[in-house]
Amino acid sequence: MSILIGKNTRLLVQGITGREGAFHTQQMIEYGTNVVGGVTPGKGGEWVHGVPVFDTMKEAVNATDANTSVIYVPARFAADAIMEAADAGVGLVICITEGLPVLDMTRVQRFLAGTSTRLIGPNCPGLITPGEAKVGITPNSFTMSGNVGLVSRSGTLTYEVAQALNDKGIGLSTAVGIGGDPIIGTNFIDVLRLFESDPLTDQVVLIGEIGGTDEQNAAAFIAENMTKSVTAFIAGRTAPPGKRMGHAGAIIQGGEGTAAEKIKAFEAVNVKVAQQPEEVADIVAAQM
Repeated sequence: MSILIGKNTRLLVQGITGREGAFHTQQMIEYGTNVVGGVTPGKGGEWVHGVPVFDTMKEAVNATDANTSVIYVPARFAADAIMEAADAGVGLVICITEGLPVLDMTRVQRFLAGTSTRLIGPNCPGLITPGEAKVGITPNSFTMSGNVGLVSRSGTLTYEVAQALNDKGIGLSTAVGIGGDPIIGTNFIDVLRLFESDPLTDQVVLIGEIGGTDEQNAAAFIAENMTKSVTAFIAGRTAPPGKRMGHAGAIIQGGEGTAAEKIKAFEAVNVKVAQQPEEVADIVAAQM
């Protein structure tokens, strides 16, 4: 495997009996992910796509030895679902749910600080190690396996850039969608650090967007810590200040978080920045 997920992933689906949970459980199973169980309170004893359903995360973890969970529950229950997974000892939690209140996420952050659980999301597409496992909503016909790591705030741009790479015969080690909310569990630097130490990743693609300073922080990290080449794309070049564009975190406030600032930060540390998503593949190919 590359980073975070692979053949050793043992996945629980929180909200497996809901429409989205059931649909994506089937998609993940068809891709080859080892889905060992699901959790929906009050539905214990049922089966979904051949997967047993449990009432609680602790019961599910004890029965299946799961190490990963993915959350498809409604926003008002998602924070509790994250904390229940961590309390059950799950090492990696991916929250697909969007619309979590900021106050809920501050509560989650405080809770996770006392655990060894890594959270990806919320409001993210999940992640995929091509040919081994996918956790989340990434399409099954995503891309081929290769040696380029991808980390992104945008699900749609993840798919677009992956397709452009695929069209040039360039595969991915792992693609990680970290989500675009103001408060998330795993950030750019966390994933860059994992890719830097991954022997199966030779290059990294970073897809950012307007809002906040995460991309500037990532640029500083790259300058000090990365030996592998990084190619970037920043969405929102023409976004007007003060208007939210897509994600809750994609807003320029007080003159900060503009695409121009982020591009300047990357170019200052010799990271090539694509003008269009499809140009990423050209830059990556030139550095192989």
